[in-house]
Amino acid sequence: MVVVFALVALAVVSVLVTSNWYVWRRLFRDTTRGPGPVRRIGAVVIAGGWALAVGALVAERAGAPFWLQQVLAWPGFLWLALSIYLLLAVLAGEVVRPLLLRFLERRAAARQAEAEPAPEPLSSPAADTKRIPAGTAPPKTAETAEAPTALEAPTAPKAPEASETPKAPEASEAPETPEKPPSGATAGGPPESPLALPSRRLFVSRVLGGAAAAAAVGTVGHGTYGVLNGPSVKRVTVPLAKLPRAAHGFRIAVVSDVHLGPVLGRGFAQKVVDTINSTQPDLIAVVGDLVDGSVKDLGPAAAPLAQLKARHGAYFVTGNHEYFSGAEQWVAEVRRLGLLPLENARTELPHFDLAGVNDVAGEDEGQGPDYAKALGDRDRARACVLLAHQPVQIHDAVDHGVDLQLSGHTHGGQLWPGNLIAGAANPTLAGLERYGDTQLYVSRGAGAWGPPTRVGAESDVTVIELASLRA
Repeated sequence: MVVVFALVALAVVSVLVTSNWYVWRRLFRDTTRGPGPVRRIGAVVIAGGWALAVGALVAERAGAPFWLQQVLAWPGFLWLALSIYLLLAVLAGEVVRPLLLRFLERRAAARQAEAEPAPEPLSSPAADTKRIPAGTAPPKTAETAEAPTALEAPTAPKAPEASETPKAPEASEAPETPEKPPSGATAGGPPESPLALPSRRLFVSRVLGGAAAAAAVGTVGHGTYGVLNGPSVKRVTVPLAKLPRAAHGFRIAVVSDVHLGPVLGRGFAQKVVDTINSTQPDLIAVVGDLVDGSVKDLGPAAAPLAQLKARHGAYFVTGNHEYFSGAEQWVAEVRRLGLLPLENARTELPHFDLAGVNDVAGEDEGQGPDYAKALGDRDRARACVLLAHQPVQIHDAVDHGVDLQLSGHTHGGQLWPGNLIAGAANPTLAGLERYGDTQLYVSRGAGAWGPPTRVGAESDVTVIELASLRA
């Protein structure tokens, strides 16, 4: 087991090192003419970013002083998101690179062809018209006999006599001097391309590197703004066969994965609370992963939860991150703030049962989900809504005749293409799906874990409106 873990760790490290070297090469080495400060700065930025990211993760898990977690979290977690999209953008540039190089080569060849002088004709048209066919030449006269023919060698010019002095050439007869070849041209050859091959490659590398950096920064910036701006409201209607007519239109505000911690604090919690209260729900369900840290550090950040308002109250079940942060202490804290924890328990509301089970991560502490305790002795003629943090708990819900399970945990993938991984690990990534007679709704969550950034998975608070088929 240790050997397998070591091999997996080695493979992960190798992939990280290789991918970061590749990003450094494309963004810094290929965009410069030689070794220099730019390449060194690029190496420091990439290595330093990963040092901050690892430090932020270790500090959070090790329970380091909260101020240190906050110092490391912002730059470290944002670098995690930025590195993902830098790599994706650089990879996308590999598709464009050969096309752009080919375009520049063709344009350079076209310009070179335009700059080359046209070849002179072997004989002028005027000379052709004076050419006399063979055998028709007129007889020589005294005048023509003295002129040398084309086949006769010309005689050397007569040397001037000693008494004669050479005549200086006039200005109009001055010998011509060869002109200096134009810039970009070589003597005795056609002009060179405006961008020689090394220059074209450098130009293309700079264009693609700049575009990749801009795309990555823009993507992360937009995704971070979306999280910090607070969750949107999503409304979903869920029909339940056993729901009585009197409960038709009952509204449950579902919020999951708030992830209060070193990055998302009290101000963010207030935005989530205000968003929930604005929907005027009949019941509020907080389905786990409320915090990433201890009550001591995050108690003030969670204080706005005391303002939650619903006619039938606010309920809470644990998520896996509560067991990283002291689940028992947080259960006591949310109870103090006015929420009702459902620890493998059930409450009978006027028109349906509401049950909740602990997260599967609690099994390591002897506090895992107990469906028999929460659902074993209930009246199955009544509709039942179950709060369970992870979608994988749906199979036990089906076995116990639950009508609707409300979950979170997946974040909808949070950072594309993370949805592919999250979708493979969970029966439902986000939204409403049916499993036999049981329906499962999975929220994308209100906050974010790690990078306070979402791409392709907008944060939300979902209002589930129950519909009676008897209405």
